[in-house]
Amino acid sequence: MKLVLKLLIAILALGLPAKSLACAACYGQANGPMADGMTWGIFTLLGVVVPVLGGFLAFFIYLIRKSEAMANTAVPQTDSTEV
Repeated sequence: MKLVLKLLIAILALGLPAKSLACAACYGQANGPMADGMTWGIFTLLGVVVPVLGGFLAFFIYLIRKSEAMANTAVPQTDSTEV
């Protein structure tokens, strides 16, 4: 049964090459609605990924500044001989 299914898929792929092409940009309709949708999808993903990465960057900058501030604070030293 799996062999028949594989052969059927291969025959359909060879028999209908225009239907098995890639996206609209690769197919040649760079100004079509499919290409516009792809462009907006890319912008949407960038609109999500860039703020998330910016949040990570802001958090690490906060950690660096906080650790530098903690390192610069004067820690009173006690003499261990005076107990």
